Amino acid sequence: MKIGYPCINRSVGCTANRTFRLRNYSEERLVEIVENNVHCLQKILEYNVEHSMLFFRISSDIIPFASHPVCTFDWQSRFKKEFAALGSFIKKHEIRISMHPDQFVIINAKDAGIVERSINELRYHAAVLDSLGLDRSAKIQIHIGGVYGNKEKSIYRFVQQYSQLEKSIKDRMVIENDDRQYSIRDCLEISSRTRVPVLLDVFHHAVFNNSEPIEEVLLYAEKTWSRGDGIPMIDYSSQQKDERRGKHVESIDIKDFKRFLALSSPVNFDCMLEIKNKERSAQKAIAAASKDSRFVSSPPPQQHR
Repeated sequence: MKIGYPCINRSVGCTANRTFRLRNYSEERLVEIVENNVHCLQKILEYNVEHSMLFFRISSDIIPFASHPVCTFDWQSRFKKEFAALGSFIKKHEIRISMHPDQFVIINAKDAGIVERSINELRYHAAVLDSLGLDRSAKIQIHIGGVYGNKEKSIYRFVQQYSQLEKSIKDRMVIENDDRQYSIRDCLEISSRTRVPVLLDVFHHAVFNNSEPIEEVLLYAEKTWSRGDGIPMIDYSSQQKDERRGKHVESIDIKDFKRFLALSSPVNFDCMLEIKNKERSAQKAIAAASKDSRFVSSPPPQQHR
């Protein structure tokens, strides 16, 4: 089990998701921003290794506007060496990597234009992970999308669109339950038709479920991951006190996290903390998990062949 957090580190003094307004687009501006983002991502990963945080979600904004028609710049060639160096660092320290396109990626949309733009965005995310030289255990997680008044038909559209995706996307895609429309049961049904792995969002399941115990759905989700996919990924958070139902906690509730670790003990997974204060909560979670036999604080020594 590796523990991590998404996209932003508040301790290193820079961000790897800088972007700019579309109206200000130029190749010179793009290169400047990407250089910053790549440099800062390296700093974040170094910080994470130093603090035993070996799971990280790379921001979708690392290459701003990469899937937009305005961007015809060959960023993969221009930044080939930089991405190769990042990938080497990731592989050396056995950091688990994921990405999560935003909510506008909807492959079961009724509008063909939305579907096309969504696939372009997925293609870009796959290209980032490919440029890093990572195997298919580096994943792209998405939600199922809209219901459009008929869940059965919407699931059917998702299955049909998924079947037509190129292999480079299929190899990396995982689906995640949400907190309003598609439960873990729905995701498992889609997985049974497509063989796409299911990433369990623990907090979303607590908010929206069919009364299944967390221990049960963890086992079901685990079975959807093949050996080549790596061990399952999960997202973890909990409810912010005195706020609307479904609002993520600002700082980790260690008692709740310890309860979750105990309940989940039969299953191994990598744990992404979707908690507002990022690396601070990750450090607390790592301390709480330090005696758990599943926890990985540093990669095992390299085997010489």
